[in-house]
Amino acid sequence: MPYNDLRQFLSVLEDNNQLLKINEKVMPEPDISAAAAAVNKLTSSPALLFNDIAGYHNRVAMNVHGSWENHALMLDMDKNTSLKKQFHEMNSRWLNYPVEPVYVDQAPCKENIINEDINLFELLSLFRVNKGDAGFYISKASIISRDPEFPDDNDKQNVGIYRLQVTGKDELSIQPSAFHDIGIHFSKAERNNEPLDIAITIGNEPVITLMASTPLGYDQSEYKMAGAIQQKPYELIKAETSNLDLPAGTEIVLEGKIYPNKRVVEGPFGEFPGSYSGARKQPTVKIHTVTHRNNPIFENLYVGMPWTEIDHLIALNTSVPVYQQLKEEFPEVQAVNAMYTHGIGMIISVKSRFGGFAKAVANRVFSTPHGMPFTKIVIVVDEYVDPFDLNQVMWAMTVRVDPTNDVQILNNMPGVALDPTSNPSGMSSKMIIDATTPVAPARLLEDTNLVTLPDGSDEWLTKLQQMIKDQ
Repeated sequence: MPYNDLRQFLSVLEDNNQLLKINEKVMPEPDISAAAAAVNKLTSSPALLFNDIAGYHNRVAMNVHGSWENHALMLDMDKNTSLKKQFHEMNSRWLNYPVEPVYVDQAPCKENIINEDINLFELLSLFRVNKGDAGFYISKASIISRDPEFPDDNDKQNVGIYRLQVTGKDELSIQPSAFHDIGIHFSKAERNNEPLDIAITIGNEPVITLMASTPLGYDQSEYKMAGAIQQKPYELIKAETSNLDLPAGTEIVLEGKIYPNKRVVEGPFGEFPGSYSGARKQPTVKIHTVTHRNNPIFENLYVGMPWTEIDHLIALNTSVPVYQQLKEEFPEVQAVNAMYTHGIGMIISVKSRFGGFAKAVANRVFSTPHGMPFTKIVIVVDEYVDPFDLNQVMWAMTVRVDPTNDVQILNNMPGVALDPTSNPSGMSSKMIIDATTPVAPARLLEDTNLVTLPDGSDEWLTKLQQMIKDQ
């Protein structure tokens, strides 16, 4: 079922034993991040809702997308649905794009409107995500912007997640990377020495957060894709001061402008590769209007050494677009696993048509919108190898790879600056590992007769799973 807001999803998580409510008083630091880091070490790691935070009035939600069980519930599937089935379900819904959104006139996010004396330190339950961060970061907000050259084109309106450092009572810094849609929007505005209107929405229902972290095409609408994924038109409401469209179910909205030709030092910040980014000069955002629900929930994201919530959040929604792009040209592609460090590592299963086919597919990854800057290592396996099962992948790596012939290195390629091995920053070498069984005219392996499972194994698997469930 589609969720109207974050609160409804938290209730569903609670009903499925995927939410822990922390009612004892906690300190903003280090308790919130410490708990969010620790919960990822648990099986079926649940979401966390902190109800009593010293010095703050508002509750904090963490780890909302932080397990495959939560991910399955977001898709209205049984929480024990396998990862591979979730991948193919997302892919099938992807094909329903576009589903036009609908607009509502009223929403709880308009219950309170503030347009003077804004103080983010009082309105938000802020804390450092990691102890080495330069300051307070908002790491899970959806940020909405429009292409200033096409202000009425909803397909060029973007919803994305970009890190925000709170630098003043009504100011933030933002990282609009050049290869992100908001970077294109801001560069166009800055060339004309004009500010860019943005809206920062905090505490969203789970599907739009998923879409905001998805590498869609520049003229693909996150709202139309959210409708396809949730199988119902997505509900929007207009911003107070601009023509931006907002998720109607959000908890908090910060409306403001990114100002041109003004930079402040931002960072360091603990990032998804598991290391701190450096300090850089980034554009500034001035907040002029805030709207929020009564007693709003502040949702944030713990980012650190994998696996954490961000690795679940940007896993399948990175894998599916790359799969779609490859499948269009190579129907033999079976599945794509781009879950590792936001697709810096990628595993592809493919049915090879001829010798060298796997390497050709892997090279195509490096020209996809996401693979060009992010992907550094591609492993290609046979169609009968589950790319989401690392035991099977390692089997293929150990008995299907001839290091002399099956490893390819590409130098001086685009890279992502947050990868600490990029040198210089934003440039990288790339590696392809062909772990497929050779087909003609490549030199064939001497013996590739595979051992198959005994007859009846699938039936016994179902029976044993039911026995465990009934215990």
